[in-house]
Amino acid sequence: MKAKQRLFTDTKQHFFLFGPRGTGKSTWLRRHYTDAIWIDLLEPALFRKYEARPERLGDAIAHQAKHSQSDCVVVIDEIQKVPEMLSAVHAAIETNPNLQFVLTGSSARKLKRAGVDLLGGRAAVKKMHPFVATELKSDFNLLTALELGMLPVVYGAKDPHAALNGYIDVYLREEIQAEALVRRIAGFGRFMEAISFSQGSVLNLSDVARDCEVKRSTATGYVEILEDLLISRMLPVFSKRSKRNLVSKGKFFFFDCGVYRSIRPKGPLDRPEEIDGISLETLVFQHLSAMADYSNKKQQLFFWRTQTGMEVDFVYYGESTFWAIEVKNAATIRNRDLSSLRAFCKDYPEALPFLLYRGNEDCTISGIRCMPVESFLTSLQP
Repeated sequence: MKAKQRLFTDTKQHFFLFGPRGTGKSTWLRRHYTDAIWIDLLEPALFRKYEARPERLGDAIAHQAKHSQSDCVVVIDEIQKVPEMLSAVHAAIETNPNLQFVLTGSSARKLKRAGVDLLGGRAAVKKMHPFVATELKSDFNLLTALELGMLPVVYGAKDPHAALNGYIDVYLREEIQAEALVRRIAGFGRFMEAISFSQGSVLNLSDVARDCEVKRSTATGYVEILEDLLISRMLPVFSKRSKRNLVSKGKFFFFDCGVYRSIRPKGPLDRPEEIDGISLETLVFQHLSAMADYSNKKQQLFFWRTQTGMEVDFVYYGESTFWAIEVKNAATIRNRDLSSLRAFCKDYPEALPFLLYRGNEDCTISGIRCMPVESFLTSLQP
């Protein structure tokens, strides 16, 4: 696959770069830091070396830096494998101001468990997401994206379907089973299938626990594992200046619509249009999440749902942006499709409302911008 220009931008200071496996963190760094000192903790020999003695980092830096005439960049790939190395990184930062550290990770769990402080605020925290439409440009295809998702590791594979089907298996084996995060991997697999039915919905953990035959406390722990591994996220309720009674629980999302589809069981009783609709909402979700993280201004993503059932799929809110977005997997617009947006705008007249749908016409109805979803996605810029 031809290299794509990513919207992600770095910083000249030390930074952590988090993101799920396969989002292109290492690929991007190798293209932008060609002369960096590189420590890949996925390599067994290096992992054993630094797990045994993390302070060896200082010797490695000193050996390579003395041959350099300029400032040095040190990339430590998958830092969560040896979180104790952060103490050595901290010491190197204090003694050598000419170093810049870039620390990547696909899991925050070990860092949390080790009680590290992410270098005491000396490093920024950045995130890498799957591809977005504006990165793929003319190669973006909505139908392909809905079926396979936007992961670079899948998008660039010779057999994308096989790569996607194997993606979660890699997580189950390498990130969960290898680190002994759960006692019964089969039970966790059932949980993954059960919670996939909650995609894009307010999460009821009691129902999920009952479906996969585990305790509610166990299901709660499983959700925390998914969030720590960066493959799921809970979307909070937008409640600023609320005038109505709102739900209190968040909406659950796997981070990529292709990953969702690969996990979601399918059978004769499952309606394809239901799965397609959730996939479309997930695709919009992952684009808005990327835009929020790639933006230089603080942007946040929410949803809005009242106790009476009115819901706006996404509220994109920040210093300069206030969008209310409803997503419909239909080629035509019905009057009732606009009712929740109208209610939201009545409470928040400052918001710019959008209805994204599968039709071709870009129009405005009752002050609501109705756009083809593909046009909206390909126009997004952080």
